[in-house]
Amino acid sequence: MRSYSPDLTPPWKKQQPAPEVPAESDLVVEEVTTGFCGAVIRTEKTAEGPTVTLEDRFGKHRVFPLVPRGFLLEGRVVTLVRPSATAPARPARTASGSVAVPGARARVARAGRIYVEGRHDAELVERVWGDDLRIEGVVVEYLEGIDDLPSIVKEFTPGPDARLGVLVDHLVPGSKESRIASQVSSDHALIVGHPYIDVWEAVKPSSVGIRAWPSVPRGQDWKTGVCRALGWPENTGAAWQRILSGVRSYKDLEPELLGRVEELIDFVTAPGV
Repeated sequence: MRSYSPDLTPPWKKQQPAPEVPAESDLVVEEVTTGFCGAVIRTEKTAEGPTVTLEDRFGKHRVFPLVPRGFLLEGRVVTLVRPSATAPARPARTASGSVAVPGARARVARAGRIYVEGRHDAELVERVWGDDLRIEGVVVEYLEGIDDLPSIVKEFTPGPDARLGVLVDHLVPGSKESRIASQVSSDHALIVGHPYIDVWEAVKPSSVGIRAWPSVPRGQDWKTGVCRALGWPENTGAAWQRILSGVRSYKDLEPELLGRVEELIDFVTAPGV
């Protein structure tokens, strides 16, 4: 007869089972041993057992085993499990990461506007934030440069009911762009920018299939120089379409651009506007 050995571990020292959570796409968790934090990309069956792939905010991917108590969700230890085929679908997301509103009609355009420097900037904003902007009634227009920005802002006459947001390329201390921007900021006009020479650089290199954006010597047309350095045909229009095709969501853009566009949208759509 087998002897019985009672478990004499005090109840408060016993490890409690962690709740099981389906590893659904876009769920953000932290792996307990490495501290790696990211969104769920996929789960897979492997010879060693099920795994989950996470993507952090810089676009880096890591694969982890789905082990008990292996992750933190909002600070709580959980056990991730592969989602079942019948699991309820998570809310659909727009390219910007916002919750999609099926069947929502575009709002009548606001008096306020967002101006960007060029056509490529406008197309990139539309690619990622287009759905959000239509629901909010925000129109984006491009300026073909900002040399005349002070007179453009003066003609627009921003006010409490017509705020103006402007996105500027290469807005860094001491630049021509920073000097122009300092002339027009006000309570009803917000000028923000990213540090890149051109909005092309705001697209993550990995999304374009390159290792990094090349350095172009001063005095050389930047876009043409990029094409030349990457071995692409020196056709900047075709190059831009190649870059834009790699942008599927906000995850393909650098944080320095993401934050500035979100800031402009919040400014233009502030309550009472």
